[in-house]
Amino acid sequence: MENSNLLVGLDIGTTSVKAVVADSGKVIGAVTTPNSGMRHGQIVDIDQTASAISRALKGVAEKTNAKIYSVVTGIPVGMLQLETATGFANVGEQGQEVNNDDVKRTIRSAIHSAAKDDREAITFLPSRFLIDGKTEVDDPRKMIARSLGVSGILLTAPTSPLHNIKKAIERAGYHNNFFVPTPLAISSVALNESEKTFGSVIIDLGGGVSTATVIKNGQIKYANIDLEGGSDITNDISAVLSISKKDAEQIKLDYGFADPQFASKNDKFAINSVGANSQQMVDEVYLSEIINARLEQILTRLGKGLVKHNALKQPGGIVITGGSSLLQGIDSLTANGLNVKARIYEPDQIGMRNPIYTAAYGIVHYSYKMSEIDYLVNGVIYGFGEPAVEDPVSQPKSTKISKSTTSNSESEAKEAYNRSKMSARTESAPDDENNTKQEKTNSLKSFFKKFFD
Repeated sequence: MENSNLLVGLDIGTTSVKAVVADSGKVIGAVTTPNSGMRHGQIVDIDQTASAISRALKGVAEKTNAKIYSVVTGIPVGMLQLETATGFANVGEQGQEVNNDDVKRTIRSAIHSAAKDDREAITFLPSRFLIDGKTEVDDPRKMIARSLGVSGILLTAPTSPLHNIKKAIERAGYHNNFFVPTPLAISSVALNESEKTFGSVIIDLGGGVSTATVIKNGQIKYANIDLEGGSDITNDISAVLSISKKDAEQIKLDYGFADPQFASKNDKFAINSVGANSQQMVDEVYLSEIINARLEQILTRLGKGLVKHNALKQPGGIVITGGSSLLQGIDSLTANGLNVKARIYEPDQIGMRNPIYTAAYGIVHYSYKMSEIDYLVNGVIYGFGEPAVEDPVSQPKSTKISKSTTSNSESEAKEAYNRSKMSARTESAPDDENNTKQEKTNSLKSFFKKFFD
């Protein structure tokens, strides 16, 4: 039995691919698998990347007893470019009720106005709609208008790298429904409303790339990318201790500290160095000094960009996530080095309490919380047709969230969107009673609509 409430988020990273399956917004399975087809955030081998994607999705399908057909994929901040976009469309000379087609034509006009030949649209974030050139509204549908305008931010990615991502997913045997900007996905789960409003910095310490993204008033204010990450730390350990990269990665996870002051010279472990006649003993302090040297370089470079843009004075401080945030003491190292408060974020769901899953979890959370306008935007960008109205008998019951419910029109649009492969769909086991429920909420509607002014 097909269940359109299930959604798969895919985070394709330099060192690993993460897949998260959620049912009505609740995570029911997560898997990570190594990836050897990328370097510093870029695909260098499509087949190897496709193989990693396939292993991750097959693994999470087995764990959740679901057949996965399609996914929603994150696009990292390093690929994103922001363009101001405005659009306009006539509704009717005498004035008539604005419908979905009018909104889509207006959005299409805005996207066309800011499009570039070597880049593809990822999403469009409307900041406001304008009725007859004078009345600002968040959602113009069902209002009477002669003309409709929209202004917002268009997020694009370079055509060639985006093609490689699409091709890798297709070669793995799956369909990508739409892309989600990873910094928006992370901010939707890692920051609370106050941190989004008053200002925070997200530092994502990935395997091949480290990024710092400033969020304030619900908007991306600045992003800085450093082309070093956890894999460079592993390479350092391998080179200094003359051990394999596989062994270096393992001892980094087992014995490494971001801040040497947390390590102990009395705690030692054995290594098999190349060319050595016997095992050698290494203490935690020495290992952590190797780790710390690279981390300080990364944080210093990210910090210089943040200082230059006066971004370290955000009341929310720094929120750290990504695989390298597993290294104990990374929060104190960051706080002391950049003279700002810092904390670590990791998802708190069972089976996913690990910061490596932050982006993938954010992708499904972001997707489930999209407003109906967001669905129309994706319809324009990814070629979805007008959602058909489903038989009311087959519609899932709406769920009350904070004393409010989703409108019938939004329920129908989302359900049709899901059923026509406009969201990530899976075929689930028939004995899963919860698969007939759908979480619907508009709690982040204003956040997404006003993400960029």
